Parts: sequence; structure tokens; C-alpha cells
Amino acid sequence: MPLFTSRRWAYGALAWLILFVVSHVVLLFFPSGDPRTYTVFNVVLIAMSLAGAAVVVATVRPWARPLPRWLILTPLWFGSVLLVVRGVPGMVENLLMVTGVRRGGFVGAQDISTGEFWAGLAINTYFFVGAVLLVGATVSHVRRSVDPAE
Repeated sequence: MPLFTSRRWAYGALAWLILFVVSHVVLLFFPSGDPRTYTVFNVVLIAMSLAGAAVVVATVRPWARPLPRWLILTPLWFGSVLLVVRGVPGMVENLLMVTGVRRGGFVGAQDISTGEFWAGLAINTYFFVGAVLLVGATVSHVRRSVDPAE
């Protein structure tokens, strides 16, 4: 089925990762709390995302074909799990908030401001989209890279 082998998943995940890197580079200029901890946290996220972007590009570029399959799949699965763990509960939280079951989400207060409500929806949706794209890129690469001799 072409949907599950499409290279577009990788390009979508790459776009998501680039946006993530850019947003965290911008955040480096506006530290909150302890500046050292904030900077280290953002630099680690930027480095992980840049590594993820390189791996996602490797799934669709010919120069990466000689690389061992595990070298590409290990970080893809790791990143997919991270984004699913962050994105899926976030989407459940969105549904709780939008339906009014729990306006503050899982742990939030019932009296959150409208700005906090919309910011939470945007951030949770953003991570859910990232999870969908990276899982799609991972599954697509797995299906495209299966050795017919196995």
C-alpha cells in the first residue's frame, strides 16, 4: 500500500523537526528560570532534533543505503516512542479540555485562562502531529527497507 511506504512521511517529519529546532533556538534568547539549566535543556533538545533530522533524511536519500539498517531504525524508534509518549497523552488532554470534561487537562486547575487553554491545545496538537509524522516515517522506512531475501 503506497501510504505506508511513502517518502512524504519523512519530509513531513523533517519539516516538523526543523520547526522544533528553530523554535528552541529562538527560546535560547528568552531564558526563564535558571538560565544555565534552561540553556542546557534547550541545547540538548536542539541536538536531539538535529540528529533526528539527519536520520529522517537518511531514510530517503541514496547516500544512506549502505548504512546498516539498525543504525537508522534505532534512533527512529527511539524518537517515535518519545513523541508518542509526549503527543498522545497531550491529544487526550486536548479532548478532555475541548469537551469540557476537564478544562485544565490532566493536572491543570479548572479555572485556567483562555490563553493557557489555547496555548495548551496548540502545544499538545503540535506534539501529536510530530508523533504521527515520525511514526509514519519510521513505518514507511521499515516497509521500504525490508530485505526481500529475509
